[in-house]
Amino acid sequence: MTSTNPMKNPRIYKVTVNISLGEGGQKLINAEQILAKISGQTPVRTIAKKTLATFGIKKGRPVGCVVTLRKEAAEKFLRSALAINENQLALSQFDENGNFSFGIEEHTDFPDMRYDPEIGIFGMDVSVALERPGYRVRRRRIKQHKISPTHRLNKEDAAAFIKDKFGTVVK
Repeated sequence: MTSTNPMKNPRIYKVTVNISLGEGGQKLINAEQILAKISGQTPVRTIAKKTLATFGIKKGRPVGCVVTLRKEAAEKFLRSALAINENQLALSQFDENGNFSFGIEEHTDFPDMRYDPEIGIFGMDVSVALERPGYRVRRRRIKQHKISPTHRLNKEDAAAFIKDKFGTVVK
């Protein structure tokens, strides 16, 4: 889906990897270690915004960890994560802005990751934000503007980009 206009070519803005546990303690520390080993970056703890008594979650307590990858690190991680997913995505996993998400059931599917009974098995959610050059205009502080509807990414553009760049099958 390479266009003659370089401003129309999509790119990966960021990849967010999240492990939600619903509790803190040693289980959260183990999840942080695994996420740091897989991503190569230090994860940040996520904090509960509400108290949910049915799940035993209290407001202000740590419930998971997240890491945000950009540029080459994001692309490298996404290649291995899509390979675990057998290079397949459903069109329903894309939103109307061209972003997509998928899950990985076991961290042991990554290369060089082994099962340790003391740690357990953790699943994770991977969210990918795509953009075109010029999207910074809507995020910047000075002279902020809207993005033209003709320049915005949609489902089909994002699916075509993922097919071309990563060889992924989008059903």
